[in-house]
Amino acid sequence: MILTVTLNAALDITHRVPSLLPGASHRVAEVTERPGGKGLNVARVLGSLGHEAVVTGFAGGPTGAVLRELLAGQPQPVHDALVPIAANTRRTLAVVDTASGGTTQLNEPGPHVTAAEWDAFLVTYERLLRDAEAVALCGSLPPGIHVGAYASLIRRARAAGVPTVLDTGGEPLRRGIAARPDLVKPNADELAQLTGSREPLRATRDARRRGAHTVVSSLGPDGLLAVTPDGTWRATPPAKVTGNPTGAGDAAVAGLLSGLVESLPWPDRLSRAVALSAAAVLSPAAGDFDPAAYEELLPRIAVTELLPAA
Repeated sequence: MILTVTLNAALDITHRVPSLLPGASHRVAEVTERPGGKGLNVARVLGSLGHEAVVTGFAGGPTGAVLRELLAGQPQPVHDALVPIAANTRRTLAVVDTASGGTTQLNEPGPHVTAAEWDAFLVTYERLLRDAEAVALCGSLPPGIHVGAYASLIRRARAAGVPTVLDTGGEPLRRGIAARPDLVKPNADELAQLTGSREPLRATRDARRRGAHTVVSSLGPDGLLAVTPDGTWRATPPAKVTGNPTGAGDAAVAGLLSGLVESLPWPDRLSRAVALSAAAVLSPAAGDFDPAAYEELLPRIAVTELLPAA
């Protein structure tokens, strides 16, 4: 079983419009609702890949009830271990401009989590770790959760012998990486904020020196850069794809997680992660990917070794 943690879950709402014009009225061509938040997206992709995935975190209020109802009704086998809270789960709105392929994202603030609710979550987390092959800690922290929360969860997982993947930014990333997770997956902005550098290789190597066993940096449509104990690789798709990028990074995390539990060599893990990320861009909603595109892209991902193992 693979466990994903989403402390700031969301109901993801995607609107598709023919053309997005600021200040104008729009007729929405299509609306989709999905259980959202980075860890839930990761779990949904893992389920589609055939892995048993369990999601935990928080859900509350009317929006949380809708989220859990949708989670129970989706075709992918994802198990709900979310902890109930009193406050209302947030919503995110993605507006996709079908003419340009661009997406505008609006994210509500998260619900306030009380100290008692955090303690209840820790009980659930410790119980789930007993059966987990790996755990992914994903996304932002809601109000009420201290910035060192991910560092604490990483240390608890390490004590249980469970490898961890961390996908967050800002101070939670800075604190979390010092707790020595097995893998972190920052994007370019998160990496620059952490290290002060926008040169990908230098910044990725610097991030690894801060405590992570492995750092896989997202280069957006240009693929992934991985600095690992076994060497350094760059993985790139055959061509840039356009569509809805929301959830593309989460699909990449699912690829890396599934490769970890399957003990795949790094080039195969990176190929899977890049192909899933590109196939997610071609999907209309976050947390899904285009299976046909994934199968077509997978053998065409170029993986280049930049540096051998030190």
